[in-house]
Amino acid sequence: MTEEAPDRDHMAALEKGLAVIECFDAAHDKLTIADVARATELSRAAARRCLLTLAKIGYAEFDGKFFRLTPRVLRLGHAWLASAALPQLVQPFLERLSEETHESSSACLLDGHEIVYIARSAQRRIMSVGLSVGTRLPAFCTSMGRVLLAARDPADARARILAGPPRALTPHTVTAPDRLAAILAEVRAQGYCIVDQELELGLISIAMPLINTRGEVIAAFNLSGQVQRSSAEEMAERFLPGMRQLQALLRPLVS
Repeated sequence: MTEEAPDRDHMAALEKGLAVIECFDAAHDKLTIADVARATELSRAAARRCLLTLAKIGYAEFDGKFFRLTPRVLRLGHAWLASAALPQLVQPFLERLSEETHESSSACLLDGHEIVYIARSAQRRIMSVGLSVGTRLPAFCTSMGRVLLAARDPADARARILAGPPRALTPHTVTAPDRLAAILAEVRAQGYCIVDQELELGLISIAMPLINTRGEVIAAFNLSGQVQRSSAEEMAERFLPGMRQLQALLRPLVS
């Protein structure tokens, strides 16, 4: 078998450094060299060099045993937010939708098997975990995630779901790939998605895609509420007309 020619423009050291940054999260805010080596599948020596380099340039700190990221890492995310037009474009629309409905609204993009929040207008705290710009959630069990997965080729959507892999977060969470594929087909046909207590008990969310003038799905937006206030059917009846209006208003503006 002929080996693929190496990519001369590929910087393996940069790739390793970014992988090290990405292995830190809310559940792993401090890590040893061995932890990072396991999470990134790097050698201990490579993980050590990456961590010490990050510490030297101020992106991490070291207490003699554990490494932690520093606030300097926020510069990386802020660079995208400052240069990308979409979050700034959708934010005032989300705020108006949230004010009109008295429910929290958000917008997100798909990144692998997860969604990433790029804008948010919160009326009240609706989840046990705080949501903000940059928050990541599994795509397979979120309304915005399913909207974005439904816009992908079914084989690609399945691969992204299995990359998670899907696990039950509540007794209502659908995890079977074939059942999820059927749900995505339904979402694709109806143009919106409702998730009823699959991400967190008591939480209902309804989402729609943001579509540009070429018919491409660019992002997704949603409204989230509590089951104590409205059932899934009531949310659809009350909020879908306003969400469709917002979708139409944004269509000529997004690219």
